Amino acid sequence: MIRVLGVSGSPHRHGNTERLLDAFLEGAREAGAGTDKVVLSTLAYTPCRGCNACHRTGVCILHDDAIPLLETMAGADVLAIASPIYSMGITAELKGLIDRAQYLWARRMITNTLEYSPEHLARHRGVFLSTAGSDWLNVFDGAYPVVKALFSGLGFTYAGNIVYNALDRHGGVRGHPTALAEAREAGRREVAALLAG
Repeated sequence: MIRVLGVSGSPHRHGNTERLLDAFLEGAREAGAGTDKVVLSTLAYTPCRGCNACHRTGVCILHDDAIPLLETMAGADVLAIASPIYSMGITAELKGLIDRAQYLWARRMITNTLEYSPEHLARHRGVFLSTAGSDWLNVFDGAYPVVKALFSGLGFTYAGNIVYNALDRHGGVRGHPTALAEAREAGRREVAALLAG
């Protein structure tokens, strides 16, 4: 069975971004995948200390919820990362988790103990979902490279973005004429792409 994991980086439970993620996961289930969702605000982890111990060992010295979650994320077939835009970037919850993935970069680039084959990358797809109240067209630009770094470290092909701005004008994602339906269809599409090989 295709495994789809949604990770909500929003501290606002059941807000615009989490609803968008839920629609994506619903579509994935409809396409035959097994789905799970993790809400970062319910977990306990600290930011990266920048100690660089992982540069020597490939292992993070901090013991909390971050590393088990990152290992679970790496095991998914489709990884849906969701964050609203706060101050022109992703949330602190998600950024803190991404920084903790430094040990994966160290394994790939310093200790040379981790490599992803083209076949692996083809079978692991990452999708970024985001919402913003602002109607500025470039409001998501600060988020994209950070999310790309996470997908790269975990061994996922960055398959695309499902993003909606100007939600203040629509009164939220439920007032947007197409957002939830499009997210649901995107969930179906990602699973279908893997099933088709």
